[in-house]
Amino acid sequence: MLGPATRAGLRYGAEAFALGFALALVRIPLLVPALGEFAAVLCEIPVMLTAMLLRARAIIRRNKIDTARQRLAMGLTGFALLMLCEWGLALVPGQGSQAWLASLATLPGAIGLAGQAIFALLPLMVRNPRD
Repeated sequence: MLGPATRAGLRYGAEAFALGFALALVRIPLLVPALGEFAAVLCEIPVMLTAMLLRARAIIRRNKIDTARQRLAMGLTGFALLMLCEWGLALVPGQGSQAWLASLATLPGAIGLAGQAIFALLPLMVRNPRD
């Protein structure tokens, strides 16, 4: 049986993946050709992080995630799920694990990965009066 922080983290990661997928449907065909990959990623990250901060608050409140340790567990679980989903998505078109990892070493990939690391820490930024 999963604890409340793990369940909250799975929801948090799944919602982030869904939002990122939806934003990619705008970013890739519209922003990338107009601005380039780097600028398009820079436009997407603030939207993603703002939305996920709001979702972190709601998920923490709904699941009664009371301590900083639970919020960190939620964020790390969400990050792990998000990375697993992105890796799986890269395998669908036949990109492969090595190509996906190599994409993270590009400037847009590194910026995106930094955004995902911030995403993992967002639950810690949600204040709880009991801390």
